[in-house]
Amino acid sequence: MKFTTTRGDFVVTVNRAWAPIGADRFYNLVKHHFYDNASFFRVVPGFVVQFGISAYPPVSAAWEKANIQDEPVTQSNKRGYLTYAKTSMPNTRSTQIFINLKDNAGLDRQGFSPFGYVDAQGMRVVEMLYDQYGDSAGPEQDQISKQGKPYLDKGWPKLDSIKTATLIGPVRAAAKP
Repeated sequence: MKFTTTRGDFVVTVNRAWAPIGADRFYNLVKHHFYDNASFFRVVPGFVVQFGISAYPPVSAAWEKANIQDEPVTQSNKRGYLTYAKTSMPNTRSTQIFINLKDNAGLDRQGFSPFGYVDAQGMRVVEMLYDQYGDSAGPEQDQISKQGKPYLDKGWPKLDSIKTATLIGPVRAAAKP
């Protein structure tokens, strides 16, 4: 899956064998352009880059309760690996994704199950995403859902975003990087 962003392009390779429920949800979200115009609203240097709240409030509202079941962690949360954000409650994965900026094995014990990865070339783009808002000075996620992209553009104008996320190449089980 190709992500065209305000900083350049990167490709996500999904390995359905790692987490089939998560992989299938991600495939469908990309197929239906859910991530188009969405911002990277949480960029924590040396930890994660998070995205996955729609730029459009009606779309966010439609997906608000569409959680998927947790899956066993079959791969460690390595640098470049993607996993769903979730709460401490079971089965709270929905649309929000994060990309690990470093090896985060501590997330494995918390049930974060990777389903794909960005290769080294793509990680150069991911590492360029604006990160000066950090974790504490960033936007409120519920307000992103309610107000959409205008809320982010007003309060956090330097955030990078996804222009488009598209399916590319054959859909198949990928090999381990």
